[in-house]
Amino acid sequence: MKRIYILLIVIALSLLSCNSNKIENHTLHVVSTGDVHGAWFDEDYSNPEKINTSLLAVSKKINDLCDSVGAENVLLIDAGDCLQGDVAPYYYNYVRTDVPHLFPRMAKYMNYDCIVLGNHDVETGHPVYDRVRKELDDAGIPWLGGNVIDENGNIYFSEYKVFEKAGLKVLVLGYTNPNIPAWLQEEKWKGLTFNSLIPYVQQRVDEIKAKENPHVTIVAVHSGSGRGDGQMLENQGIDLFNSLKGVDLIVTAHDHMPISKDYEKFDYMNGGSKAANIGHSVVNVTTKGSNVLEINAITGVEKVEKTDVDLAMKDFFKNEFDEIKVFNNRKIGTLGFDIKTREAYAGQSNYTNLINSVMLAETGAQIAFTAPLTYNGTIAEGDMHYSDLRIVYPYENELVVIKMKGSEVKGFLEYSYENWINTVSAESVSDENAHLFKIVEQDNPRNNTRGWTFIARSYNFEAAAGLNYVVDVTKPFGNRIIINSLADGTPFDPEAFYTVAMTSYRYSGAGNLLTEGAGISKDEAATRLVSQHREIRDLINDFVVDNQEITSDMINRKEVIGDWKFVPEDIAVPIIKRDMDLLFPNIN
Repeated sequence: MKRIYILLIVIALSLLSCNSNKIENHTLHVVSTGDVHGAWFDEDYSNPEKINTSLLAVSKKINDLCDSVGAENVLLIDAGDCLQGDVAPYYYNYVRTDVPHLFPRMAKYMNYDCIVLGNHDVETGHPVYDRVRKELDDAGIPWLGGNVIDENGNIYFSEYKVFEKAGLKVLVLGYTNPNIPAWLQEEKWKGLTFNSLIPYVQQRVDEIKAKENPHVTIVAVHSGSGRGDGQMLENQGIDLFNSLKGVDLIVTAHDHMPISKDYEKFDYMNGGSKAANIGHSVVNVTTKGSNVLEINAITGVEKVEKTDVDLAMKDFFKNEFDEIKVFNNRKIGTLGFDIKTREAYAGQSNYTNLINSVMLAETGAQIAFTAPLTYNGTIAEGDMHYSDLRIVYPYENELVVIKMKGSEVKGFLEYSYENWINTVSAESVSDENAHLFKIVEQDNPRNNTRGWTFIARSYNFEAAAGLNYVVDVTKPFGNRIIINSLADGTPFDPEAFYTVAMTSYRYSGAGNLLTEGAGISKDEAATRLVSQHREIRDLINDFVVDNQEITSDMINRKEVIGDWKFVPEDIAVPIIKRDMDLLFPNIN
């Protein structure tokens, strides 16, 4: 009997030895989404005839892939910004908090393997993302933010997970945008610090690979591509590509730019935004036992057909959709004028005057700064619904008041308009190639179109209310802004201090208007803080609900709002019209 046992052991060891020397080929499909921003349902809440890009359509595409290659060979990653950007996440972030959050439930239904933390996820605040983190953990889905460190020096979210996919050990490490403190007030991320991805990710890759010994290593970051010059903390994707070693695939997000690259060293992909596309990398791996002999990949961006949706998933979450729809479509008041957000680029507008009127009334500040946050939205005169508020104010920014010196106000505005306009002359009126706005004609990889667009981010084009001023388009940067008085006629004093209302986003230094334009550091801004208020969209909602009928006279009181315009008008007006026709063709 003992000899039989010995013989069996010898045979088993022999078989193990043979298997350890066997050459095997594996194919792993890595699929990524990112910057979905609440695009969860295909039906539009306000217009049933409109079909939106959605996770429902992504789910169908993933199901088809799993049916074709086997679910065990598919790894599904989301690269962040899941909890802001649409009424659905807002509803479950702040309104329907008595039930489990919808996003973890949808992520579990779709069999996401991991989620990366995005900066807009952090913007929801501790109560929201701490709750979602727990619910994702309960669903077995790690929320990756390995560079977020708590006060005790520990990683606050998850950093990595090893998956068994396609017969391989697949290591996924995830990190969020380290520039978050530059955009958000500290209360949103209180107790946390954010390490730069360079050189932190390389250090962690080396340590964790040595511990886990994976076949395939993937780094997923909520960071845009950037220029690769090491100067953009916000966008370190190409910086990582240029410096990382020991990685097989980088997945990025944040800049909403769908991109894929096949390189010799490793591949790089970004699936874009709003569930319109997915990143898809087919990773072929040849192994001999636990050793990797060869890895190569074919990586691309694939369009998601928005009309081809997962009907079972749609039915599963129908009650949630219906509840959000009722919330979104409820009437809140009546609007006595049209709002066209694009008019804010050409001068003072109903759009910005509505926001500014609310900001000034809420705070009692003397001056308010507002930028156009919706590129080209329209709200028609008549019944106003909650859904319209997301056109007026799409983000969950809070209202802040600080003290600013008159010269700092001017510097702030000079910096804003420098990003917005060129210096022109009388001759420019007849020159078809001359532009007052800083615009360029280019391809837009986000939606595969070509057209004219602003070079800078238009949501940083801040104009002021509470002042009477002009912007002289014939003057260079530093000499364009001529402030004549406060709205009530009081002389404007460059040496005096004024109370100024702005968004929490701007107060945190975003867009550099406060830091470089006004010359006020973040630390200095904190000492100037006068008051903090609720989210601006909620304040606008209250303004409409309380007054019910919003007339033009209510938001265009010159003694409150003041007045500003581009001058000389005989030069500025015709060139602006020409530029607006380029930016918004075929729109009256």
